[in-house]
Amino acid sequence: MRHFFLFLLLAGISTLGLPAFAQNQAQFDQINQIIDKEYSQWETFYQYLHANPEISFQEVKTAATLAKELKALGFSLTENFGGTNFVAVLQNGEGPKVMIRADMDALPVEEQTGLPYASKVKTRDDAGNEVSAMHACGHDIHMTVLVATSKVLVQMKDQWKGTLVLIGQSAEERSGGAKAMIAEGLYAKFGKPDYALALHTSASLAAGKVGYVEGFALANVDAVDITVYGRGGHGAYPHTTIDPIVLAARMILDFQTIVSREIAPTEPAVVTVGSIHGGTKHNIIPNEVHLQLTLRSYSEEVRNQTLEALRRITKYVALSAGLPEDKIPKVEVTQEFTPATYNDVTLARRVSKVFKNIIGEANVVKTEAVMGGEDFGRFGRTEEKVPICIFWLGGVDPQKLEESLHNGTPLPSLHSAFFAPLPEPTLKTGVRTMAAAALDLFQQP
Repeated sequence: MRHFFLFLLLAGISTLGLPAFAQNQAQFDQINQIIDKEYSQWETFYQYLHANPEISFQEVKTAATLAKELKALGFSLTENFGGTNFVAVLQNGEGPKVMIRADMDALPVEEQTGLPYASKVKTRDDAGNEVSAMHACGHDIHMTVLVATSKVLVQMKDQWKGTLVLIGQSAEERSGGAKAMIAEGLYAKFGKPDYALALHTSASLAAGKVGYVEGFALANVDAVDITVYGRGGHGAYPHTTIDPIVLAARMILDFQTIVSREIAPTEPAVVTVGSIHGGTKHNIIPNEVHLQLTLRSYSEEVRNQTLEALRRITKYVALSAGLPEDKIPKVEVTQEFTPATYNDVTLARRVSKVFKNIIGEANVVKTEAVMGGEDFGRFGRTEEKVPICIFWLGGVDPQKLEESLHNGTPLPSLHSAFFAPLPEPTLKTGVRTMAAAALDLFQQP
C-alpha cells in the first residue's frame, strides 16, 4: 500500500479523493520527502537568522528577509503592517482560512553559546544604549519553520484548498506586535481565519518531540512600577525621617501574602519583585525607592484581585508610617501587558491527533500550562473569537536532557545567553507538525 501512495505522489496524482487514512499517509510521505530534499537549505537559513538578530520593534531586515522568501513562492505581501509586521497571503481555491504566526524579535542578550554561527550583533535600544542582541528565545527557529512550512504547502497545493495566511510578528518580547496588528485591522483587512496556529521552542523538551496544552497555556503578564515615597535625612538620625527603604521592605514581605493568603489555592498566580532601587550613599536615607514587579495569572478575576491588593498594601503601609495622603506610593501598570493565551480545546485536540500520526504518539506530550507569557493569545481574544493553538517544539539535545535528568545539572532556559536549540531534528519536527496540522485544517470537518 505504501508503494501505491508513493506511485501517486511521483506521478503527480492528487490524493484528495482517497479515503482519509490513505490521504493522510500519502501527505505525510510527501511532507517527509520535501523535508529530506530541502532541509540543508533551511538549516543554513536558520543559521543566518540566528547570527543576524534584531531586537523588538527593530526587525526591519528580518522582516524583509522573510518577505523576500515568501514573495518568491507566490504569496501576496503586505509589509509594515502596524510596524515591522507583515502579512503574507496565498489563495488556493475555496476552503478554510488558516493563519500561521511566527515572532521575529530577538533579546538584548550577549550570546555565550560558542556556536560557530553565534550572534555578535551590537545595536541600540530605545533609550540609545548599546546592547547585544541574541535569539535567546528560539524565534529564529519559529521563523525558519514558518518559511519552510510555506515551501512544503506550496509544493503540495494540489493537496489542499483554502487560504493560507502567514504572519511575521514583531515585538513579542515586549508584547507589542500582536496588539499593533490587531489595532491596524488585521481581521478586517484580511478576513477572519478559521484557525490560527503558532509554535514555541521549548528549553525542557527533547528535540524530536512536541508538547500541547488544552485550554490555558500561558499566563497574563503585567509589569508594575511602584514608587515608594518617604522623608529623607541623615542615616544617623532615622527618627527624623520616614525611611522609604524600610517601607519598601515591609511592602515586599506583605506582597508575598497576596498569593499565599488572598488568592484561592486552586488559582495560579505569581507576584515577583524583580528590582529595587533607592538611595545614593551609606549614611543618607532617601526620599523615595523604586520597585519593579512582574505579576502572572490566568483569569481576569485573579489579575484584578492581585493589582488591587498591591494598591491596598502599598497605601496602608505608607499611611501606617505616618505619611500624608499625597505621599501614597504610586502604582503604575505598564503598557507591556500580555493577556493569557487560551488554546481552543477542540483545535488543540485535533492538531495533537495529527502530530501523533505524523511523528508518533511517543513523541507527543500533553504538557502543563506555564506562567510565561506569549502575545499570540491576543489573536484569539478579539470579538471575532478565532480558535487558536500554540504548541511547544522540543529543542533540547536528547543526550544533554538525559544527562541533566541524571546528574541534576540545569539546562539553559529560554532567555539564557547559553540557550542553543539543536537544529536537527528540531526544525524537521517543527515543519512536519506545522505542515501536517495545516493540511488537516484545510480539509472540511
